[in-house]
Amino acid sequence: MWRLTLVLTSVVALQTFSSRALGVRVDVSVTNGRTPVGGLTAADFELRDNGVLQSVELIHSSDPINVVLALDVSASTDGNRQAELQRASEALLAGLKPGDRAALITFTQAVAPRLQLTTDLAAVRASLGAVRPFGETAVLDGIFVALMTTQAQPGRSLVVVCTDGNDTASWLTGAEVIEAAKRSNAVIYAVSAADAGAASDELKDVSDATGGDTMKVASDGELAAAFQRILTNFRSRYVLAFSPHGVEPGGLHRLDVRVKKPGLSIKARPSYVGVSPSR
Repeated sequence: MWRLTLVLTSVVALQTFSSRALGVRVDVSVTNGRTPVGGLTAADFELRDNGVLQSVELIHSSDPINVVLALDVSASTDGNRQAELQRASEALLAGLKPGDRAALITFTQAVAPRLQLTTDLAAVRASLGAVRPFGETAVLDGIFVALMTTQAQPGRSLVVVCTDGNDTASWLTGAEVIEAAKRSNAVIYAVSAADAGAASDELKDVSDATGGDTMKVASDGELAAAFQRILTNFRSRYVLAFSPHGVEPGGLHRLDVRVKKPGLSIKARPSYVGVSPSR
């Protein structure tokens, strides 16, 4: 019971989005249905906060990014699947730029934060090579710890979750992890095996709460391409910023983000948790 109490207590410590002077920032993915679309301006977007139209700015940032790998290393990944997972992770690391940071978290029935965010990518690769699969699968707990890893970190944060099966061992519920995702600035992209079953639904719900996405791979050999595509998609996202007006500052805010050009698909977080002035 001690471990459950520790994890649940940590939920309330997650940061909320500031709605004060610095405003709210929202990561937005725009595609033509298949590939990311570039060249848009702030005028191409329409954003409403609790139904109230807001004035938005487009943030152009070349700042380093944070990437947290949250990987399923349960017994079912032993053998070729583990080898392909390591290859996919190394392919993503190879796509990082100077100054970008990476962290590694693995989960079985327990979560192991192997490396905190670091620019030492060689250390991340070495830690990947030391992983030995065993045990059951605690996907939700792994996602929660990954979100905590990005807490209060500068720059944009990407959480890449990969699992090959259903959650069989988490202490946390899907609702609790979704609540944590709403309070996090990170964007979650999740990859699962095509036959992952209910796990795919849970991953979609959590990633949707951050404006992220989910992918299914038909074979282990597709993992590397999926990881590389995630990094490309994340770098191509737009960052909209606004200072909320006409709405109460605290509580849960519903977001409605749209792109004005026809034929384009958009994905952004559906809500954020504002900070009251008294806090």
